Amino acid sequence: MASEFQRAKLTTMFAAFDTDRNGCLDRDDFQDLAERWHRLPRVAADPELAGRVTEVVLGWWERLSAAADRDNDGDVDLDEILAMVDRLPAMLEAVNATADAVFDAVDEDGDGRISHAEHRRLVNTWHGRAIDTADVFEVLDRDGDGYLGRSEFALLWAQFWISDDPADPGNLLCGPVPRQRPRPSANSSERCRS
Repeated sequence: MASEFQRAKLTTMFAAFDTDRNGCLDRDDFQDLAERWHRLPRVAADPELAGRVTEVVLGWWERLSAAADRDNDGDVDLDEILAMVDRLPAMLEAVNATADAVFDAVDEDGDGRISHAEHRRLVNTWHGRAIDTADVFEVLDRDGDGYLGRSEFALLWAQFWISDDPADPGNLLCGPVPRQRPRPSANSSERCRS
């Protein structure tokens, strides 16, 4: 069962993924999300990387729908996401594969590090709009070298998806987490609109 902190974090994630804003996630939302990532310069210039990004994003839809779509209607609502949060630690291998593809997509100059500017593009791509990241990068960059290396990023990515501890820096990887979010109705699937 999701804690209040996880609820806030996953509600923000849900809003970022719900590209058609109909209150439910479906395969089309994840296809739109993949297209959003394809606009990053390195992904646009590298067909192999574009294929990996698409495979990872659509793979997450397959895993998510298999694990969370309890009523088998082809849509996943926020309540269904929140009900499966305890299963995320068992998906660590998929989480790590996603981290690798996202790292490569965001590392625009291919130097094996994510800069502050590259991180900002990650957050904006994730949300599909500009997000004020304030001092988030400084929290993420624990060693203070001005970059996130691949292993640093992988740890932060896993924390984002799995952590229930607000003190874990990875919770901020995809932007600030709102302190409070309104609770969805008891049956949020009624809010899905075609």
